[in-house]
Amino acid sequence: MSENTPVPRKRKAPAKGGTQTSRTRTTAARSTQSRAKQPPAAPVTKPVAAKTKASGQVSAPAAQSPKAGPVTKPTVQLDRTGVLPHGFGRICVRDVSPIIEGGVYPAKAVLGELVPIRAKVFREGHDAVNASVILTAPDGSTQRIDMTPLEPRGLDPWEAWVRLDQRGTWHFRVEGWSDPWATWQHNAAAKLTAGVDIPLVCLQGTMLLEQAATAAEAAGDTVQASVLRATAIGLLPQRPAGDLLEIVSASGVLAAMSTYSERQLVSPTPDYPIYVDRARALAASWYEFFPRSVGATYQAKTKRWTSGTFDSCHTRLEEIAAMGFDVVYLPPIHPIGSAFRKGRNNSLTPQAADPGSPWAIGSADGGHDAIHPDLGDWDAFDRFVAKAASLGIEIALDFALQASPDHPWVIDHPEWFTTQADGTIAYAENPPKKYQDIYPINFDNDPAGIYHEALRVLKVWIEHGIKIFRVDNPHTKPVQFWAWLVAQLREVDPDVLLFAEAFTTPEMMHALGRIGFHSSYTYFTWRTTKTELTEYLTELSRDTDAFFRPNFFVNTPDINPLHLQSGNPAIFAIRAILAATSSPAWGVYSGFELFEHEPLAPGREEYLNSEKYEYRPRDFQAEPNLNLLLGRLNEIRHAHPALQQLRQLTFLEAAHDHVLAFAKTDGSDLVIVVCSLDPDQTVETEITLDHAQFGFGSGAVAVRDELTGNEFVWRERNFVRLTPATPAHILHVLGPVTS
Repeated sequence: MSENTPVPRKRKAPAKGGTQTSRTRTTAARSTQSRAKQPPAAPVTKPVAAKTKASGQVSAPAAQSPKAGPVTKPTVQLDRTGVLPHGFGRICVRDVSPIIEGGVYPAKAVLGELVPIRAKVFREGHDAVNASVILTAPDGSTQRIDMTPLEPRGLDPWEAWVRLDQRGTWHFRVEGWSDPWATWQHNAAAKLTAGVDIPLVCLQGTMLLEQAATAAEAAGDTVQASVLRATAIGLLPQRPAGDLLEIVSASGVLAAMSTYSERQLVSPTPDYPIYVDRARALAASWYEFFPRSVGATYQAKTKRWTSGTFDSCHTRLEEIAAMGFDVVYLPPIHPIGSAFRKGRNNSLTPQAADPGSPWAIGSADGGHDAIHPDLGDWDAFDRFVAKAASLGIEIALDFALQASPDHPWVIDHPEWFTTQADGTIAYAENPPKKYQDIYPINFDNDPAGIYHEALRVLKVWIEHGIKIFRVDNPHTKPVQFWAWLVAQLREVDPDVLLFAEAFTTPEMMHALGRIGFHSSYTYFTWRTTKTELTEYLTELSRDTDAFFRPNFFVNTPDINPLHLQSGNPAIFAIRAILAATSSPAWGVYSGFELFEHEPLAPGREEYLNSEKYEYRPRDFQAEPNLNLLLGRLNEIRHAHPALQQLRQLTFLEAAHDHVLAFAKTDGSDLVIVVCSLDPDQTVETEITLDHAQFGFGSGAVAVRDELTGNEFVWRERNFVRLTPATPAHILHVLGPVTS
């Protein structure tokens, strides 16, 4: 095998019906001979060392007799990928991403999402290296995407952004390779200008061009072949150096050589998986409400409530659709236990009219596979789901793996719970909070039993059209269980999405993302300053993007953020704008649009008169409200692919500490967000826009504020004034100003 021959590498056969791209076929055609199977290496004969009798030390082997047979030539055994065992390949490739747990779990992407693949690629000496990504689609077809070197060049970073157009499991590898054409270009620029070795330089360039032309002809690309041969003919040593360099720098020549020039010493990494979900796994606008509250009525004489039903929620679905939300999340809709039922504000002394917490699941009416009879029957539920679908809304259900003391599981499967020393079943606690009405699941006594029961329950709801589940407290269950369940659901229905309600340590939240949770609650609630938001958004868009998809809920039934407790409409608007523009998924819990803010007690992040424990019918048209703003934000999100992306986020310099400015891009779509963080004061500042960074050149660009419709001209330095009434600009960059 010659020094410049790529080491043979076994490839997976394409799936039935799979095809290679033309570029891949070309590459394969050029390398057929170089990848031919080599004869097995001869064994290495090792001389036997002798020990001296006196010291026992190992002595050097005696010189071989001239009459001895031929000496076996030593060999170096490389593995099938061309990589030395536990080491580097001929061309060094390391720090490949995205890789999750060494490739045990796939990295995340959604259909049409831009995904960065990065690596460090380098070699000894001064010859040029290059790198490519080889993608294998779920159907077995392959394609090659050349990587781009990044700054700083001395640290050898390479990158390629890919857009994956099939759902399912993809695989990628990075190939480092020696680039003789780039090496020649570098040398030619130095030597031709200096008048050194001109004939030799021209001869070497001609040979490389002719080799590429032959490869183009073999691929049936006669046009590129003719371009390359014409260039080779014109590479004459008697021509001026400037002309020679201009000839080989022509765009057509560079494009042809990029495709057909020889790639030497190809050194591939192993293949790593990326799983591509449907788009809603990344980008969605969520709205949460309790169906029992919508249409609920109170009879003063009897002091009793009549619950809202699925049928009474149809109008509310229409209103939510009008605001542009595409996912409606319902807290648990199952029968509620009566034992230790909680009253208003989590009281231990409920009144007869108190409905109890919906998270205390299970009664004589059934458990996780049953519907609370007050809400309707299965036909009513199916009508509700169908109504939502007709409006472009998906219904997400709460999946809370816990039980009330009245749950059928408690009687039928007591082994699924933890029995304490005194014989009682342990209830849920989050000190100082106690949830006597909830029994946590024990996953270790009968893992097979509870694992398969959880899967069975989910299948029941999947059969009724539910494809999204908001999972309650997944961090209190084994990660191993969730990994198993995600794998099972992927087989049952790959459309099913799991949303993690996990407010816990980063390691646990990240572990849930790594094993396959499609999205998660985040720390956004507690990130309020410019520094905090900048650091957190950088982490989400760059550091954890391969496995952790954020959903920025502005509030939840459990969390009444301290910054909202003033009731100032401006802070509600600011948080909605930040959530809707900085994250591809965001969410609102019912009542936010009405500025509900009263805390249970000073300093407590809980709502007074929490809907978790009582009926809360609302007049959603009452003034003032945020209905129009929420609707406009979702309209802007739907119109701009950039706002549905996680990764391509760039912060802009804003002189004021209370102004956050960033840009998001997707292809030609560029959106600039400038948002005040001060709900009480007018802020004025200057925003710096690096035109070169975004490819604007030195001229001005036209922008349109998507919130107001006003248009402006932006240059590199731009003055902005934001008030509590108009706290933000969401600017769509229209293009260069022509006059």
